[in-house]
Amino acid sequence: MSDRALPMKIRCITNRHLSVRDYAAQIMQIAQAGPEAVIVREKDLTEQAYEALAKEVMRICAAYQVPCILHTYIGAAARLGAQAVHLPLQKLLELTEQQKRQFSVIGASTHSVQEAKLAQEAGAGYLTAGHVFPTDCKKGVPARGLPFLREVCAAVDLPVYALGGIHPGNAAACIRAGAAGVCIMSGCMNCVDVRQELLRYRDGA
Repeated sequence: MSDRALPMKIRCITNRHLSVRDYAAQIMQIAQAGPEAVIVREKDLTEQAYEALAKEVMRICAAYQVPCILHTYIGAAARLGAQAVHLPLQKLLELTEQQKRQFSVIGASTHSVQEAKLAQEAGAGYLTAGHVFPTDCKKGVPARGLPFLREVCAAVDLPVYALGGIHPGNAAACIRAGAAGVCIMSGCMNCVDVRQELLRYRDGA
């Protein structure tokens, strides 16, 4: 991994609808680029379909020693033996202690300081905070901005990953605001050369 190490912590979020090539081939491109982790977020699938897709992504990530974080579907994650899962805050709050013990790391999506504090109290190991900048994924919804990110990072004792509209030109500002790293979706899914794209974040830092 050392020869592929990136100076900025980047977590790639999947979205098969944005994939520039065959989904599995794009996941392989992402894994080869060596991000800090891949988050398999395909929320429009049934749990059964998600489980089949996630199994393949986990296999690819394992081949390149990239951590794979499953999203939303606790049952599928448990059956696949996933070590990490990322949840909407409400799903995290609904977890039993027994369910929490199935995973080494649980991440949570947050959109306010209050939500960040609730997630920390509920046992989250890291947070995403967004959306920080305007993004097509949230068309028409105002971005929360860097002051929001700064407030969330200061309010909790957890790594916070900036999310939403992140690109090489603004990622460093997120780190300066206190973020541990950034999450990108379109930047990794609709990119032909993912490694070169991720390395652009170094140049913008």
